[in-house]
Amino acid sequence: MNVKQLEQYFIKELSALYDEEEAKQLFCLAAGQISEWNRSQLLINATTQLSAEQSSAYNYILLELKKGRPMQHIFAEAWFYGLKFKVTEAVLIPRPETEELIEWILDTVKTQPVSSILDIGTGSGCIAITLKKNLEQVEVTALDVSAEALKVAAENSITNTAAVNFIHSDILTYSSPSKYDLIVSNPPYITENEKKEIHQNVLDYEPHLALFVSNENPLLFYKGIADFALINLHPKGKLFFEINEYLGKETVEMLSAKGFTDIILKQDMQGKDRMILCNL
Repeated sequence: MNVKQLEQYFIKELSALYDEEEAKQLFCLAAGQISEWNRSQLLINATTQLSAEQSSAYNYILLELKKGRPMQHIFAEAWFYGLKFKVTEAVLIPRPETEELIEWILDTVKTQPVSSILDIGTGSGCIAITLKKNLEQVEVTALDVSAEALKVAAENSITNTAAVNFIHSDILTYSSPSKYDLIVSNPPYITENEKKEIHQNVLDYEPHLALFVSNENPLLFYKGIADFALINLHPKGKLFFEINEYLGKETVEMLSAKGFTDIILKQDMQGKDRMILCNL
């Protein structure tokens, strides 16, 4: 079987779980891992015959994908903002939308420098570690309620040579005398009613603790983090959120009612309300 035939086989075998474009992307990721080919090299090698060893490796990945396992869990790694992160079922797989949040933060601090950052709900550590790598002189702290997630984040901190301080605590009950110039969070925000929109492999393999909130109180963590920020941000400090695309207006109103100013609601590349910046 050559490369093009194998790609078509992937598409056919994964049709129950993924559409054609998704399956092609997964095949491209598999080719990058096994054959070290990018998309252009895939096209160039379309008629290349695969060795028995390579075929076996591709087939293993296909079998795992058919079980619904995310590709990042099969490889136990994910790329985020040019950095490699270990991922397990204890942490969320980093998303491209969060890279946009990173970009917004880095653009902001170019003209409004900060010396301390707190990342709340750090998970794999992707936000905190990426910020530390790009802002080496800034002290970065990361908090999470999950001890297992913090183990992964600590490993990622070492692997990426980024010195981050980690705190094991629940932000809804955590108190601290420490103050920060910038607080950022991508907290749980998917309501129970939205579960039907979530891909099955996310439901089966990613931590619900980091994903879901009740229908009755969807802004639970945003309110808690905002209250923490009122006490723990320096004057004129900044609060960044990644948000539920359906709750942009409600989140802005909540922050305004708590006294935050200069609130900006920003859309992601897909045109969805996805990020907020406000000042104390």
